[in-house]
Amino acid sequence: MKPNHYEQSRLCPSVTQGCAEKCYFGARCRFLHDVGEYMASKPPDLGRSCVLFETFGKCIYGVTCRFAQAHLGDGYQNVVNTDLAKQWEGKSLVRNNLSKDLQHQLRKRKFNFRKAEEYLCGLAKPHGDGGKGGKAPGRSAEEQEESNCTTPQDGLGDSPQCPVLPEQGEDPKPDALQSPGLPGGEEASSTKTVGPVTDEDVVKLRSCEKKKLEIQGKLYLAPLTTCGNLPFRRICKRFGADVTCGEMAVCTNLLQGQSSEWALLKRHHTEDIFGVQLEGAFPDTMTKCAELLNQTIEVDFVDINVGCPIDLVYKKGGGCALMTRSNKFEQIVRGMNLVLDVPLTVKIRTGVQEKINVAHKIIPKIREWGASMVTLHGRSREQRYTRGADWDYIAECAKIASPMPLFGNGDILSYEDANRAMQMGVSGIMIARGALIKPWLFTEIKEQRHWDISSSERFDILKDFTNYGLEHWGSDTQGVEKTRKFLLEWLSFLCRYIPVGLLEHLPQKINERPPYYMGRDYLETLMASQNVDDWIKISELLLGPVPTSFTFLPKHKANSYR
Repeated sequence: MKPNHYEQSRLCPSVTQGCAEKCYFGARCRFLHDVGEYMASKPPDLGRSCVLFETFGKCIYGVTCRFAQAHLGDGYQNVVNTDLAKQWEGKSLVRNNLSKDLQHQLRKRKFNFRKAEEYLCGLAKPHGDGGKGGKAPGRSAEEQEESNCTTPQDGLGDSPQCPVLPEQGEDPKPDALQSPGLPGGEEASSTKTVGPVTDEDVVKLRSCEKKKLEIQGKLYLAPLTTCGNLPFRRICKRFGADVTCGEMAVCTNLLQGQSSEWALLKRHHTEDIFGVQLEGAFPDTMTKCAELLNQTIEVDFVDINVGCPIDLVYKKGGGCALMTRSNKFEQIVRGMNLVLDVPLTVKIRTGVQEKINVAHKIIPKIREWGASMVTLHGRSREQRYTRGADWDYIAECAKIASPMPLFGNGDILSYEDANRAMQMGVSGIMIARGALIKPWLFTEIKEQRHWDISSSERFDILKDFTNYGLEHWGSDTQGVEKTRKFLLEWLSFLCRYIPVGLLEHLPQKINERPPYYMGRDYLETLMASQNVDDWIKISELLLGPVPTSFTFLPKHKANSYR
């Protein structure tokens, strides 16, 4: 999706930021430093108004902005609306950014995972079961934390070192083992303190003292890979979503400090109840990742993905595969719960195989291991999305889960579906594909009505999404094309909506393929098209013409039907 034709004559970022003389690469820099030369080859602007300039009084992309005529003065100088810019000064609209300092610590393996390593030491120690590491029967998370590696130094010579599961290239010794013994028989401490030691430093937070996750009865927007990005979540918040969650993030990529993975954790200031979802297959990486996020970002809860059906994740032992690996599953939940100060939730499916449900056996264990809430998607891995969700089974699991809250997920596309789901005894409902097909579904549920939304209103929603996208990903060529890509991904779901005024029977069902039909106007017909060329045409109405040799294939196998 990168605009390669544009990369050849790209302006150096040092010029955009107003410090051309300080270009780090000097004569070796492959980008342009002459603004006049750059402007001669720059593609034409896409519009007369720049959303960043109009909203914040300043566009940080300067001459590279594809709407630059709105804020360029004489000599290509970037104009600033000082009064508007002052209103936004010092305000952080998007939180949970990855700082350069933290990225450096992660890449150099300098980040201190003290709590996680203590827990992992407890797992690796023999527990009187023939020297085998692993699950300690009947041991609580608190007891496991106490069995850490901070043992008196005189015993180290007789017993082997605690084999912490190391990351690649990481020194397996925990910090406590590396510090010299203190006089007077005191234990070595791995934490350097500044000032007096308070109760907060010494007394561990008990699970009952953790902040409670009070979301019973609220509408929960599911973590949607690719489509559940920050601009889309802003659209859903506007229509009444109460709880939002970031896209599935792979814990190993987060631990390596990958910017693209950390971007999935970003939180807009309008998201008042926000969580992140982690995917992983092993206790060491998952526990360390939980401790890392606990110290560095602002979230209200952390969710473990135990429902992802795709082969890439499943074959590595993550996602749905954890339902068949109960030993590792327990170690992950207990470990993450131990290092987190916020509630831990788990999202599961009914099972792996189509006719063999196992969720009812796993849910009581999840409650015992310390999770605050569980979400159940009413299908197995083998079913993917081909059959209807089994809400009778979800109701059965909700009774078993009590008093732990259980949210149900699957096939909700109208307020009738939502009402039927709530009557099943669940604590709340999670909405996934229903929100992609019609994000105003949250409004319909709250107002208990069918909204016969017009094509112009739907087009305004797409316009808002592109504005949010340009704010989030940038208004230069790269940002415009990234916004276009995510808009097209969303349009591959949005075309499945059938207007209420055209339906013979209310409500529309999620698994019924829409028939070909003529809309009440040209735009409605265009939006109903299942042809990818028409989706591209809609994107061009909002973001200008696509680059030459542009192609698009939806990620979620929602391929266009010709």
